[in-house]
Amino acid sequence: MKYKKSITILIGLLIAVILFHIAVIIKVIPYDIAWGGRLQNDSEMYVFEAISILINLFLGLVLLMKGDYIKYRLMDKTIDIILWIFLALFALNTVSNICAKTNFEKSLAVLTLVFAILIWKILKMKNIINTNKS
Repeated sequence: MKYKKSITILIGLLIAVILFHIAVIIKVIPYDIAWGGRLQNDSEMYVFEAISILINLFLGLVLLMKGDYIKYRLMDKTIDIILWIFLALFALNTVSNICAKTNFEKSLAVLTLVFAILIWKILKMKNIINTNKS
């Protein structure tokens, strides 16, 4: 899989995840299936969903920078560090989803694993591209 294709797939998945969180906020999807079934009330749901949307938007912005889709960008090393942090978070979240209370949340382990694999590919492919340029 090519480098930019991995980024494009990941951005598409991020859009789907953000739409899911918006659906939870507007109560199209009940919040008791999100967050491992641990949310107790609407206030908690709004806070957790808002944070999740912001984090996903941030990851999307970083991926747009990594793929050279936007002009403004952080230093390459900073972008890579951020992506390594997200890789670790998605790996941990995969384990967390497997241990969740709801079957829906357990099924999301597949999605978080895909995120981790795609970020891994993006980080490794970019290093291969940079090595070949030297």
